[in-house]
Amino acid sequence: MLTIDDLKMFRALGGTGSLAGAAREMNVTPPALTVRLRRLEERLGIHLAVRGARGVSLTDEGRRLLDESLDLLQRIDTLPERIGGGAHALRGPLRVVAPFGFGREYIAPVLGRLHLAHADLSVTLTLSENPMADAAAHDVVVFIGAVRDSSWVGHVLAPNERFLCASPAFLRQLDEPISDPSHLSRHPCICLKENDDAVTRWRFTGGEGVEGGEGGEGREGASRVVNVRVDGALASNDGAVVTRWAVDGLGIVVRSEWEAAPLIASGALVRLLPRWRLDPAPVMALVPSRKGMSARLRRLIDVTRETLEPVPWRLDAAGRR
Repeated sequence: MLTIDDLKMFRALGGTGSLAGAAREMNVTPPALTVRLRRLEERLGIHLAVRGARGVSLTDEGRRLLDESLDLLQRIDTLPERIGGGAHALRGPLRVVAPFGFGREYIAPVLGRLHLAHADLSVTLTLSENPMADAAAHDVVVFIGAVRDSSWVGHVLAPNERFLCASPAFLRQLDEPISDPSHLSRHPCICLKENDDAVTRWRFTGGEGVEGGEGGEGREGASRVVNVRVDGALASNDGAVVTRWAVDGLGIVVRSEWEAAPLIASGALVRLLPRWRLDPAPVMALVPSRKGMSARLRRLIDVTRETLEPVPWRLDAAGRR
């Protein structure tokens, strides 16, 4: 038989990825948590987690239990709202994890305003280089891009494209202009290593009127698709560092529109291959379940959407689209 404490223990274990971290969150000692985990496995008759040199990894059964634990705890958390007609709608904890740059620029101000309007909210914002890795310990994940292999439910907050960019100084050094994605293999590119991706790939789709050429790997209707594997000499897991290197003229980079658009407008970066489109990276709010979303989560999503409409990175200096 499972208890609520079992579910909370597993949420903590999935969120921290270590027995020590989960023990701190549960306010128990690591040995005590180890005993509780072992007893839970014995009761269920299955292995849920494997300890290794880099922490705890969940088995398939463990991942399923984590998903169910998040769903059930979310429903328990919202029970007062559902039976009390919203009397407790905007009180209680609101735990948000977001990417470093976007979180600082856009999510932190939203949470500050939300707290001012609803003082009974207890707001925690965690900034992370890989928000999905910290998802289990939070109520909502702000994520930029396509979500892969996740049971979390996505709500689009704002559109966001991805731009290929370089500095004017870098472009002045080129012997010939870059006119096709396949030409990128001839030039230094800067890689952003994020979400544990081992290989950086840039996928370009050319619109109508783009001439065929070397490097094509397929067609989508009237469009040509080119996949470029990037293995640059410069790489970082920090988007701000990657952008800084590009502004300093050290290579070509792919950056989110929300960050690149102001730099392009100021002249610090130049957009390359504008007739080619990279896979978009919409700004998403991810929640554990479609069922029982709390009023505070719904309000956070609504306020964030209102803040990002019109889309701020698509406004000119005069505040026009």
